[in-house]
Amino acid sequence: MTRINSEFKIQNSKLGCGEGRSLHKKWIAFVALVFVATSFAAQSSADLMDRANALYREGRFKQAIILYEKAEQRGADPIASSFNVANSYFQTGKYPEAAAAYRKAVDYSEGKFAPALFNLASVYFRLKQYPECIATYHRALKLEPENVSGWLYLGEAYGKTGDKVGALRAIESAYRLDKSDVSLVYQLSEASIALGDYDRATQVIREGYSAHPEETDFLVYLGDVYRLEKNFEESAGAYREALSVSPEDVNAMYKLADVLVEDGKNFVAMDILSNILQIKPDFADAAIFLGNLAYDAKFWERSEAAYELAAKANSPEAVFGFKNLSYEAKLQKRTAEALRYLEKAKEYYPSDMTLDAEILDLSP
Repeated sequence: MTRINSEFKIQNSKLGCGEGRSLHKKWIAFVALVFVATSFAAQSSADLMDRANALYREGRFKQAIILYEKAEQRGADPIASSFNVANSYFQTGKYPEAAAAYRKAVDYSEGKFAPALFNLASVYFRLKQYPECIATYHRALKLEPENVSGWLYLGEAYGKTGDKVGALRAIESAYRLDKSDVSLVYQLSEASIALGDYDRATQVIREGYSAHPEETDFLVYLGDVYRLEKNFEESAGAYREALSVSPEDVNAMYKLADVLVEDGKNFVAMDILSNILQIKPDFADAAIFLGNLAYDAKFWERSEAAYELAAKANSPEAVFGFKNLSYEAKLQKRTAEALRYLEKAKEYYPSDMTLDAEILDLSP
């Protein structure tokens, strides 16, 4: 009996992590391929394969390669031995050698052993040989057209060549096979956006949310997509829809305030930012945002209060807010007020030497 340690490539994260590829979990188990043992040599080769697989499991890949090659010399199935040698080279980072061994497994199988093709494509990706990678994925996917991961990796390889249409088609194929996968919703939306097809992107997100109503992040993402399209009203509507489900989601509230400002609705945005700070007083970015909006609107007290919250949260930007207030007061001949702003800033930033200089300049 000849044994094969069949491993298959897998990507370690969502969109854009091809460099983190390892071999596919589906094939991590040491699966036995049964062949007819017709001689003493075949039995001996089986023993060698078992010993090589044990070394492989222990991470002793160089020794495993030696035994796999000896097993093949003694009659082990060349597809199994070549594939196992390739996996071992892959684990040691010797990708050109792994590619050569995978090609041997493909040739011995007359192109019918899909795991070798998928792994070969993954090695080509590592070697940045993207055209070869794409062609090999296509060969593999003809054998396993329902392999979702394979379509995703094909899409990623297309992305490396700048072929956005090819990437979209590959991800569409993966999406059709498994619409229940939340990550595919994001990947297909991103691929659609890359081609400027915002309608398709929003449609996919809506489909994803209908299938997974617990995933309120879809609504926030929908708001982001509308915002990219400069459709500010729809964007604000999506963020508000998300907040109707999660009323205290301060990140969604912040995005809503941000898009309202882009839409010229600063005063509404200030109210939303104030609500954020009631829920999370140490949300420094919201405090700075509110301080800046209030400053532009000449709401000095509101601006000062917001900058002080940011200072309490150790935001380095708050000191500039206080300086701006001081500068504005100085222009209006309110020297005492200008000095007060700087002295308040000094309470929170005692080591800021620039504040010392400005305080000295204003002091009587």
